[in-house]
Amino acid sequence: MLFAPARFRLGDDKARQALAGFDRLATVVVSGPAGLAAAHVPLIYEDGHLRGHIARANLIASCAPCDALVICLGPEAYVSPNWYPTKAEDGRAVPTWNYTAIHASGPMTLMENPADLRANLEALSDRHERERPGRWRVSDAPTDYIAQLMNGIVGIDVEVRTVVGKAKLSQDKPVGNFEGVLNALAASADPRDQAVADLMRTLTPRASQ
Repeated sequence: MLFAPARFRLGDDKARQALAGFDRLATVVVSGPAGLAAAHVPLIYEDGHLRGHIARANLIASCAPCDALVICLGPEAYVSPNWYPTKAEDGRAVPTWNYTAIHASGPMTLMENPADLRANLEALSDRHERERPGRWRVSDAPTDYIAQLMNGIVGIDVEVRTVVGKAKLSQDKPVGNFEGVLNALAASADPRDQAVADLMRTLTPRASQ
């Protein structure tokens, strides 16, 4: 499970809210007869479960039923010690990494009922097409084509029993260092850095509280 000291750890409610809002690719890790196996899967969180689908030939399908760890990684960025004003004073600074992550774990089973699998396909496509003009729907494709493709996949259902959320965003640093990191990331041309800066703007550095 995720190492999350109290100063970076999200409360349970916030962690579950973040999990429900996560709409990128998650990593599902299981342990089976052949050892550890992982898959990268888009998932939907609903009713305390994470549901998605994988290729039927995917190794993790053969591991179920089993325990699973789902890793949802959010914005992340390298932090240079040169961004800390205190580094010029005493040199006591080293590189680090700012990031957000959620780890969810629980028993994983397969979801093979065609109606349940179809519902998951529709939920996922609706979620990711919702902001697109003329959004695509599963029903846009020929019925026999979708049925053929569904034969090659299987659903996975992780009952989420434990959730740990972490937001390590320099909030443990003195105000000057926090602002130095925020300003450097905001000025970066890399959108990933800018995404971390946006999250940092929602925080107050602990050293100033």
